[in-house]
Amino acid sequence: MSQQTNWVPTSVDLDKPSAARMYDYLLGGNHNFAVDREYIEQGLKFQPEIKRFAVMNRSFLRRVVLFMIDQGIRQFLDLGSGIPTVGNVHEIAQGADPSSRVVYVDNEHVAVAHSQLLLDDNENAVIIHGDVTKPWLVLADEQTRRTLDFDKPVGLLAITIGHYILDDQDPVGVFAAYRKALAPGSYLAISHLTDDFAVVKGEELRTFMKKSQNQVRPRTHDEVLELFGDFEFVEPGLVTTSRWRPERPVEEGVGAERDGLYAGVTRKA
Repeated sequence: MSQQTNWVPTSVDLDKPSAARMYDYLLGGNHNFAVDREYIEQGLKFQPEIKRFAVMNRSFLRRVVLFMIDQGIRQFLDLGSGIPTVGNVHEIAQGADPSSRVVYVDNEHVAVAHSQLLLDDNENAVIIHGDVTKPWLVLADEQTRRTLDFDKPVGLLAITIGHYILDDQDPVGVFAAYRKALAPGSYLAISHLTDDFAVVKGEELRTFMKKSQNQVRPRTHDEVLELFGDFEFVEPGLVTTSRWRPERPVEEGVGAERDGLYAGVTRKA
């Protein structure tokens, strides 16, 4: 992509890479800059699986939304939604049922600006510029309340956002607040970076991301499990992204550890 910036808010730092724009680049999107692409290429040198992490995660998101649609969910809250590249939540959900409603939440200026343009004519989907670590503000936002009915089940999507919530931001408390706001019958989906597997160079990734706009905190199986609280897991439980209800057989000889992220879906009884 050429370095065109006429669509970019003036508040965007064009000299420092962002996680949202790097993810967009990995997925083949067009809303990223040279600094993002160059930084990811550096990361791929020590962690070649980064591309797979992104692709498998995006596929997991699609399967999750369709699963929730099958369970009767017609409203979604997408935390840390990122730049809306192809295969975003409202496309999937509204493709299955045009009445589906979606609230996206992100604090990355390019993600918000591009989402606003994309959703301008969509009455059932909105983006709010918000900090997901402050659930009371996200949940009380006027657009959130206007779009979603929290007296009815909601599909809460926390896809690759938990590892950007650092320990001093109380991730357990943040997730507990969102879970508390949901009506019975709601679902919670999480995917989260882990360094439980030797192939994932967790410490190198932490150091690498410190030079970007976002820091990461990989977590263990038990730490990710805690974020789901007492919600009930649907099969197959907490696995890696490619192992969660795959639509086709998993590639022969490719271990789950190469996914790099734990993934699971739970239901509020």
